[in-house]
Amino acid sequence: MWGGHGGGGGGWGGHGAAQSAGLPFAGIPPEMKAAVDKLQENEPEIGLKPVDFSHRLPEYERRFTLSRFLRPHRAQILMALVLVAIDTATLNVGPLLTQLGIDKGIIAGNFGLLLTVSLAYLGSILVNSVTGFFRISFTGRLGQKLMHHLRIKTFAQIQRLSLDFFTREKAGRIMTRMTSDIEALQQLFSDGIVNLAVQGITLIFVVGVLLSMNVALALVVLFAIIPIMAVMTLWFRSASDTAFLRVRDRIADVLADLSETLSGIRVLTMHNRQHHNSIRHRNIAGDHMEANLTAARISGAYGAGAESIGVLGQALILLVGAGMVSRGSLTVGELTAFLLYLTAVFAPITQLVALHSTYQQGKAAVTKLADLFAMSPSVPEKEEAIELPPIRGEIRLEDMTFGYNPDIVVLKDVDLTIRPGETFALVGPTGAGKSTVAKLVTRFYDPQAGRVTVDGFDLRDVTLDSLRRQLGVVPQEPFLFAGSIRENISFARPDATDEEVEAACAAVGITDVVARLPKGLDTPCHERGVTLSSGERQLLALARAFLAQPRVLILDEATSALDLATESMVERALDVVLEGRTAILIAHRLNTAMRADRIGVVEDGHLAEVGSHDELVALGGRYAAMHELWVEHGGATRSARV
Repeated sequence: MWGGHGGGGGGWGGHGAAQSAGLPFAGIPPEMKAAVDKLQENEPEIGLKPVDFSHRLPEYERRFTLSRFLRPHRAQILMALVLVAIDTATLNVGPLLTQLGIDKGIIAGNFGLLLTVSLAYLGSILVNSVTGFFRISFTGRLGQKLMHHLRIKTFAQIQRLSLDFFTREKAGRIMTRMTSDIEALQQLFSDGIVNLAVQGITLIFVVGVLLSMNVALALVVLFAIIPIMAVMTLWFRSASDTAFLRVRDRIADVLADLSETLSGIRVLTMHNRQHHNSIRHRNIAGDHMEANLTAARISGAYGAGAESIGVLGQALILLVGAGMVSRGSLTVGELTAFLLYLTAVFAPITQLVALHSTYQQGKAAVTKLADLFAMSPSVPEKEEAIELPPIRGEIRLEDMTFGYNPDIVVLKDVDLTIRPGETFALVGPTGAGKSTVAKLVTRFYDPQAGRVTVDGFDLRDVTLDSLRRQLGVVPQEPFLFAGSIRENISFARPDATDEEVEAACAAVGITDVVARLPKGLDTPCHERGVTLSSGERQLLALARAFLAQPRVLILDEATSALDLATESMVERALDVVLEGRTAILIAHRLNTAMRADRIGVVEDGHLAEVGSHDELVALGGRYAAMHELWVEHGGATRSARV
């Protein structure tokens, strides 16, 4: 059921019976619960803030960029950079101490200074180890905090979008936003940004030391070697941008195909499509492999070129430096330090090459996430939206026109009033627009013209929470979540008591069904309820709707999956549960529609006829023809599709 009383959510627990039933583990086994509870008593609070979900995303949050995302954490990032600077300085002071040891200690014969330099070298290693520990620990915690925040933010945005987004976009592509895209950013935060800072500070530190030691030799490094690296880097950036965006798109295709295959595994097996689908997935995975190979070839060419330039640079410095030593303008210690620091110059450049791949993947992920956050719900909640007060249940469709595609009209110029407490049925051929009416009343979509009101309130003027708390929908194909039967029934009201859950079961007549289950209401229910029959799933969805106690209840062909005996039982329960509530029945079976106070016939996007069963039969129109066909096929003893 969508909507319901009091919102819904919460995690799904589970029990040890899940494994004995051959189902995935869904919680803590009963025999371990006492030990886990005792352990949790001694655990410190992790300090996570409560999630405050809103249907409106602030404008500034819709413009998602890496800098905007990191800005609230700039104090922690600055602290991380300080640790990185200390870590880098202590790591790169070695060649400078080596130069002092050679020139002032070994050559000058000052072994006291040599001992001092050696101890200073050892001290720098110890300081580097300590600061490295704190740096890795601090940046690791910061990275996890950022990723936690981003996951919650992304999940909330996905839930915020309207139904048309999910019908338009493949589930696998949506999953990539929460999986591979965020994982790419996690790698960028945990490895890329920190290493970028380390290598960047190293490069600045080393160049500064080289200039202070010998400007002429330092200029050889800066103007003979660095420009070549700069040109190669510009080429790599241009080539890798396109390559890594293609990699992101191809992994999305792989996950989309996997998700679709898993969702349709029964149909796939029934039609013996395993071989065909394996070939199809091989081709999709092959495109992903080719995209990765292209990116790897670009990275490999850049990395090999950088290493070659590094070796040639060392040879050049050795040649020029040896001449300077022979002329007395450079000491042996300074030349040694130059060669050591030259390695320290090219190591950051080589690392930055490798990090550029991580950066490009992260950048591609940022682009995909930015596109997601830039999306606005097609059914927005106004900033000035008001709380809908407790409703009586009068529903009006006023001169309403709607189409899922604005160019293709599904409903046109529909005027309808459903009185408070009335049970109103909609019948008509498949595709006429019956279920569309239900989606408009629950405001899953907005009409292109006209309006939909409840008790005189335009649905576009009230908050979505206050509306859907008072509406309940039982769809044709109910969705059950992984968890217990009890948790599924109380999904819209997680605070419901056992007595209320049992009363809901009794109302729809599934008390005996639940009693036959291994653990009753605590029996685990696999995701989508695949271990239950379609009739049992529908009955549980009805119980979920009844427990929510909505003021308006919409049943979208909710009895179509039931056998005649179960359908009769549910319809008897409906007479009790629907009393005093407004109800809309989307019916494919006339015996369901006949129980309504009034019936509307939807045909070719119009409301062709409205009246009671007797009035419409006497009218001799479309409904009368349906009824005549129904009687010819057995009437009350046999249900016919219309």
